[in-house]
Amino acid sequence: MADPGNDRTLFEQLARDMLDERRRARRWSVFFKLLTFGIVLVALLAAAAATRSHDRTCLDKCTALVELRGELEAGGRAGADRINAGLQAAFTHGGVAGVILRINSPGGSPVQAGQIYDEVKRLRAAHPKTRLVAVVDEMAASGGYYVAAAADEIYVDKASIVGSIGVIMDGFGFPGALEKLGVERRVVTAGENKAFMDPFSPVDPKQRAYVQQMLDEIHTQFIDAVKAGRGDRLHEMPGMFSGLVWHGAKAIELGLADKLGNAEAVARDVFEAEEIVDFTPEDNLAERVARRFGATLAGQLGIALRQGGSGVR
Repeated sequence: MADPGNDRTLFEQLARDMLDERRRARRWSVFFKLLTFGIVLVALLAAAAATRSHDRTCLDKCTALVELRGELEAGGRAGADRINAGLQAAFTHGGVAGVILRINSPGGSPVQAGQIYDEVKRLRAAHPKTRLVAVVDEMAASGGYYVAAAADEIYVDKASIVGSIGVIMDGFGFPGALEKLGVERRVVTAGENKAFMDPFSPVDPKQRAYVQQMLDEIHTQFIDAVKAGRGDRLHEMPGMFSGLVWHGAKAIELGLADKLGNAEAVARDVFEAEEIVDFTPEDNLAERVARRFGATLAGQLGIALRQGGSGVR
């Protein structure tokens, strides 16, 4: 005679297995729907980006615009690769009457600033009939001003922040904190300066002197670039190269800038080409979405695989 208890246990086990199977099937269904949606979305975004990238045409003649916004850093929105690509496209476009480099940057990497500065100078020499005007929005400070100094002219708002011609290297030191906490710093190097400016060790006077000399030399490079770019327009005064900043109206007095004006005014009155076409390379939205979507899919796949093992818990 069959044991009713065993039959009941078998029935419950079967019900649980069927329920788990339905859950797994539902999760895989959601996963594949999400995957299909993602592929279609990325394809549409890529197509839209490709369409926009070719939409740099001038009906008659136009003013080219390249935006330099944010901190100058390699691979960033204000990186030399990105900005220089936009400038090159603008200078080589047949319908461009002039180029505006609109700047809103507190500075950043002197390397990135120097690379953009050099490319502006090169493009101006290669295309002498095409003028490049820097237009400062809120700020062109430090490396942002370094770049602006390469332009034919610099236009500012009366309240723009301009200058900060200096170089900085900063950090923190914690040797006293380690001592109070009873923590022993252990570092082994091959090369007496390999632990250069270690924040957990007292400052070595020789290393400090070396850093100061290096910063002074980079500062001199910055000053030379400003003097070369501004020429006789620059009215040198004490403190001009000390890292101070000035508002736009004062910057014009000092010869750090030329005139008041914005991008629209420059396009209309300087280049006589009111149509402004943006040549700034766009963010690769398709790739960004693909990366985020890929991470989401990986997470969903991981859940599905983890829950696709044993149906009995």
